[in-house]
Amino acid sequence: MFQAASTFKDRCETVRTGRDIEGNTFPDRAGSAIEERFWLRSWTNETYLWNTEVADRNPADFSTRTDYFAVLRTLARTASGKEKDDFHFSEPTTQTLIRRTAAPQATYGASFLSISASPPRDFRVRYTEPGSPAATTANGQPNFERGSRLLRVNGIDFVSASSQADVNQLNAALFPSAAGVTTTFTVEDADRAQRTFTLTSVNLSPKPVNRTSVINTSSGGVGYILFNTFSPFLSEREIVDAMTQMRAAGVRDLVLDLRYNGGGLLAVASQLGYMVAGDTRTRNQPFERLRFNAAAGNRNPVTGATNNPIPFYTNGQGFTVPSGTALPTLNLPRVFVLTTPSTCSASEAVINGLRGVGVEVIQIGGTTCGKPFGFYAQDNCGETYYTIQFQGVNAAGFGDYADGFIPNNSTASFGVRLPGCAVADDLSRELGDPNEGLLSAALAYRSSFACPTASSAEAAQPRTDDPKTTTKGPPISLPQPSVMELNRDMTPPPGQ
Repeated sequence: MFQAASTFKDRCETVRTGRDIEGNTFPDRAGSAIEERFWLRSWTNETYLWNTEVADRNPADFSTRTDYFAVLRTLARTASGKEKDDFHFSEPTTQTLIRRTAAPQATYGASFLSISASPPRDFRVRYTEPGSPAATTANGQPNFERGSRLLRVNGIDFVSASSQADVNQLNAALFPSAAGVTTTFTVEDADRAQRTFTLTSVNLSPKPVNRTSVINTSSGGVGYILFNTFSPFLSEREIVDAMTQMRAAGVRDLVLDLRYNGGGLLAVASQLGYMVAGDTRTRNQPFERLRFNAAAGNRNPVTGATNNPIPFYTNGQGFTVPSGTALPTLNLPRVFVLTTPSTCSASEAVINGLRGVGVEVIQIGGTTCGKPFGFYAQDNCGETYYTIQFQGVNAAGFGDYADGFIPNNSTASFGVRLPGCAVADDLSRELGDPNEGLLSAALAYRSSFACPTASSAEAAQPRTDDPKTTTKGPPISLPQPSVMELNRDMTPPPGQ
């Protein structure tokens, strides 16, 4: 028997008092740890997409709420062998709220790629945040360039350091806990030149649209937008401004760089789809329908509302663009999308939503993460839980891409194939450079429908021919993206 989840909701072993950082009063009431776990049991039964595949376990057999939550999921796998549900997480609600409000966090403004976390370590710079210490130029050169490799941090050998004490210092320096931390870096750039410089951390929020440009070609202008997050903080404003720029320039084609975009607001993904496709293709068409568990029928089991599709939003929704503001449109029959395995969730929803209304999506890069699923983040007693509650399908009824989207010439055995080219992420040139591997391949495919040769694609890979050592030592792990950053965020527009 399953009692209604509402019976146990907000009955907490430890009651929070006052208000959260968004100004909301905590709803907690006096309760117990077992009531918190019984809420998880009933809530999973009511809302989990694969609720019939969850073994019913006695909450009393588990010592903590997070241990119990960890087993409330399906163990089935996709055709490729990947776990069908590999997005089952929880985190302290304070962390969720910090990300949701984009509270600035201490950083130098560089995003790193970990090629090897253990000695010999190999960390490269993926991109930098505009206006950050990492992006500041010295002697005409940015402090951190795309592809720069870390060699030393505060004099410690980053590549080979083997003691836990050294690794602790490296972690503290690389990922500062507060603004004002000063760190000296020695790096090797893509051209093999070495440099040393000092940076001081600042509090900074990620910029959703990192950069834009219009590339002139003999057949017209090609727009380029590096869009890194659909987060609630400024993503609506910045992508609307970027598309306004593209429309004013009269671009003939658009390259949408989503290679590092893990997701965010589904409403903004819908707006982006509309701005690419225009009114004629999207009129009276859904951007995405939500498919819940079989017991839900035509009801959203989370909100209790009728399960209406997500439309192609044609106006500002009030996140950071005033509600009702008409959106610019490019009315394009096709779009080039640059992807890697970090392209996830709401980014994949843009690909799928556009394909559903007949826009040709040309994929350049690597297989996307494969997340046609989403959830409504739910706080209970200070922990926020993320459990898969729906699958998104497009206007054509398609949403089965749990093994990701892959370019047509990919050698991968699984995934949904799209027109385009498999190309390795190119760390040797800045993002937006027409000669950068993925962007160059998109421009070439636009004119010739041909893909780079295998040798050209391989040349874009980071160099790994440095002398190897046999040094052993603890790994350094990059902070993982939060589950919120890999989500179709169902936060409704303000006032809805």
